[in-house]
Amino acid sequence: MLDTILLQGASDLFNSAGSAEAFLLARLLFGFVLAFMGLNHFMMTDGLAGYSEAKGIPAPRLATLFSGGLLIFGGLGVATGAFVTLAAGGLAVFLLLSAVTIHDFWAVPEDQQQDEMTSFLKNTVMAGASLAFLALASAPWPYALNLSLL
Repeated sequence: MLDTILLQGASDLFNSAGSAEAFLLARLLFGFVLAFMGLNHFMMTDGLAGYSEAKGIPAPRLATLFSGGLLIFGGLGVATGAFVTLAAGGLAVFLLLSAVTIHDFWAVPEDQQQDEMTSFLKNTVMAGASLAFLALASAPWPYALNLSLL
């Protein structure tokens, strides 16, 4: 019975006027910004790897390249509605981990705290959005590829 209720609710998810289009716009804004951030990891690898090394991240160059690929894959996955569980789940984990390991505003000199806090909050908000997309991953998305592994 609960499955029936959940399925009925999912079918009504995007029926109100403009909700499908608003959801598409949210996906595109969120996904393409993250994909662009991922491209920056490849265009600015040396600088970001140096920053990661200063923060004590192991294998900083590899971590920078991996995180860039994750941001591109995750961002495009959410934007297109493809492999959303992997995309949104991977983004949520990465964004939360990077918030506390890279943007540890509580552990930096006072003159750096504001910038690190801003980046920490940005990552935390984007992790929350990733979790919201993850929660909706099982529903069919309008204007989406709706591809998954299962």
